[in-house]
Amino acid sequence: MDETVDRERVVDLVRATIEEDLAGGVDVTTTSTVDPDQLSIAELVARADGVVAGLEIAELVMRQVAAPDDVEIEHGVTDGASVHEGDVLMTIRGKTRQLLTAERTALNLLCHLSGVATLTRRWVDAVEGTGAVIRDTRKTMPLLRILEKYAVRCGGGKNHRMGLSDAALIKDNHVIAAGGVAEAFRLVRKAYPDIAIEVEVDSVEDALIAVESGAELILLDNMDVPQLVDAVSKVAGRARLEASGGLTLDQARAVAETGVDFLAVGALTHSAPVLDIALDLREA
Repeated sequence: MDETVDRERVVDLVRATIEEDLAGGVDVTTTSTVDPDQLSIAELVARADGVVAGLEIAELVMRQVAAPDDVEIEHGVTDGASVHEGDVLMTIRGKTRQLLTAERTALNLLCHLSGVATLTRRWVDAVEGTGAVIRDTRKTMPLLRILEKYAVRCGGGKNHRMGLSDAALIKDNHVIAAGGVAEAFRLVRKAYPDIAIEVEVDSVEDALIAVESGAELILLDNMDVPQLVDAVSKVAGRARLEASGGLTLDQARAVAETGVDFLAVGALTHSAPVLDIALDLREA
């Protein structure tokens, strides 16, 4: 994990996920079938090609289930690495009971985060060379945002705001409530003079109103390629532009080539398939 990740929050999250599995206090299958002193080696192995994210999270799960000094862990790769089917991502040596109890929680997090990183990398690769940046959204799983946005970074994407207080995003409902784009912008700027403001618009005309109001970042919502080209031409560099809404991977490059600065892709976090990773156990 990088320095932007709140490690204390991650530890709390990991503990909660472990408690979810151990709500009854014990892993009844493992304690019934495995001697308490048995030692094993577990390998986390990629079952498909992709980009890995969350290895430190998986390690943290292992060390939370076991006493920290009861496991020896060796990383085969680091987060953000491209991996191939059969690659060993991590090797853990410890008590078999603890390894098996931690297995599903560690894999749930690792497979999901690696799936987010893998999908992000596909989008980043699709727009390579255009100058456009792939960004995520707030369409994240509740309580997993800090990890999912980390996984986006592992895949080469950038983060939009983390929460509602980081920056202002004036959306269509705010515009309706305020009585127009210009008025909504004025009210936010008055209340928060120093905060970054992005304005969502669904027409080139409203984009120009936002620019004239002082907006430096404009979200072009559900516009097709010709509309995006028109918006880029008419805004003419006076504000940064972000395409969003209904974007698909097969059209990503065409959208990026319109000259927008960002593509906001909710699918990175809300629709990423997991990367298949397994835990293979063998005798120590």
